[in-house]
Amino acid sequence: MTPPDRDLAYLDAATAMRLFRAGEVSPLEVLDAQIAVAQHTEPVVSSLCETMFEDARVTAKAAQEQFASACRTGADVPALLGLTVATKEKHAIAGRELTNGLTSHVGRRAQADHPVVERIVAAGGVLHARTTSPEFSCATVTHSPLWGVTRNPWVPSASPGGSSGGAGAALASGITTLATASDIAGSTRIPAGFTGTVGYKAPYGRIPGAPPLSADWYRGDGPMARTVADAALLARVLSGVHPIDHATVTGSDPSSDAADVRGMRIGVSVRLGDYPVDPAVADVVLGVAKDLESAGAHVVPVELPWTTELVRETIFAHFGFVLAPAMIAAIGDGMDETAAYTRRFVADAAAAAEGRTLVDSLALDARVQHDLAVAMEPIDVLLCPTSAVLALDADGDYLDGIDVCGTHLTHYWEAHMTSPFNVANRCPVLAVPGGMAGGMPVGVQFVGHPYAEASVFRAGAALEAVRPWADGRPELQGSVPAA
Repeated sequence: MTPPDRDLAYLDAATAMRLFRAGEVSPLEVLDAQIAVAQHTEPVVSSLCETMFEDARVTAKAAQEQFASACRTGADVPALLGLTVATKEKHAIAGRELTNGLTSHVGRRAQADHPVVERIVAAGGVLHARTTSPEFSCATVTHSPLWGVTRNPWVPSASPGGSSGGAGAALASGITTLATASDIAGSTRIPAGFTGTVGYKAPYGRIPGAPPLSADWYRGDGPMARTVADAALLARVLSGVHPIDHATVTGSDPSSDAADVRGMRIGVSVRLGDYPVDPAVADVVLGVAKDLESAGAHVVPVELPWTTELVRETIFAHFGFVLAPAMIAAIGDGMDETAAYTRRFVADAAAAAEGRTLVDSLALDARVQHDLAVAMEPIDVLLCPTSAVLALDADGDYLDGIDVCGTHLTHYWEAHMTSPFNVANRCPVLAVPGGMAGGMPVGVQFVGHPYAEASVFRAGAALEAVRPWADGRPELQGSVPAA
C-alpha cells in the first residue's frame, strides 16, 4: 500500500481554505489523502462506523469547481466549502442508518438530517465518514457489540475516550479535518483530552439539537478539531436559533484571533475539590498555568468545595430522571443485548433517582452551580484538567469503578473532571491539549462565565501559541494490538 500523504491529510481548515482559494490544493486532493490515511489506520483504530467516500468525492469535486469560479468572479464561498467533516453517528443523516450503536436498532433509517448536519451541508462541508460511539453515548470509552473497539491512535491499547471517541480518534489519525461531537457529561472534552485534539462544549442552547433530548439542560452538540481556530470556525457554523429546538439562542462569534492573555485573570484548580489526580496530569496543568502567567495572565489558585461523590450523585440523579428513561424507551426489549456498561448506567441512574424528586435533583444542580459561580467571581476563566487519569483501557467496562493514585472511586465517571460544567451548562468550556505524559496527550479545560464564549477561545488560542501542538501526530504503524 502506498503511504498516505499525511501533510495533506493533516492540513488545518484555515490553511486548507487559503490553499483552496489560491488553487494550490484542491478539496479532492485533501479528501483522497484522508481516505488513504483511513485505509492505513482503520484496521487498528476503528474510528468509523460508516464511510461515504464516493459521494464525498463528488461533493469535493463540485467544491473544487466552485472555488475556481469564485477565483474568476471574486464571489464569496460558503464557510466550510470543500472541508471534510466526520459526523458522530447519532447526528442523523436522512436516509442513512441511525442506530446509536445498538444492535437492536440495525436497519433503522433517519427521516431527516440532524440540525448540525443540515448546517454543515449548507456551509459547503464534505461529509465523508461517520464516527463510532459507545451505545447511546453513555460511556467514556468507545466500544460496543455493534462496532467493536475504537482505539487511541497514540497508544492503541488505550481508549480515545467517549462518547465521541470515534471523532477524536479520526481527527488524531488524520482521517478528517473537522468532526461533530456531543456532550452531556464530557463526551466531547474527554476524547479531545485523550487524543490531543480540541473539543468545545458550547453554552446550552447555542448549538441546536434534536428533540426530545434537546430539552435536556445538561446536553449539547458541538465541534471537534485539531486547532482552536478550526473549532471556532465549526462552532460559528453550527450556532444559532433553529426552529426544531426552542432552547436555541442567537449565535455568537467565538473568535480565536485574540491570543493575547495579558491582564486576563485565570484561576487554576488542579483537583476541583477532592478529585484524586494523577501527578503527571497535575504537572501538565501547572505547567500550562506557568506558561500562561509568563505570557502575561494573572494566574491565581481557586478552591472548590466539591467532592467526586457529590458530583456523581448530582449527575446520576439527573440521568435517572431524563437520560435513563429515554434510553429504556429507545432500547425497549433489547436491553439484554446491550453492553454491560449500558445496563450499569441505567441501573446507576435509576438508583440515584430513587427516593428523590425532580426538585431534589434541581437542588443538587443549584448547589454545584452556586459553588462554581462563587469560585469564578474574581476570575475570567477557570483552568483545570479534563480527566484525572492519563488513559483508560480501550476495551474496559470499569463496572467496579476505577483506581486513581491509590484511591478507589466508586464510579469511573469520577475519573473525569467534565460533568460539573454540564450541571453548570450555560458556561462555555474549551478542551485543548496541554502537553504529553507517558506517551499520551493530556488535555486541559478552560471554563468561562455563562455565555462568555470569547474568553475560553482567547485562553485556548494563547495556550496554542505558547505550547504549539498542531504538528503532533501519532505514529501508528498499522498492526492490530494483541488481545
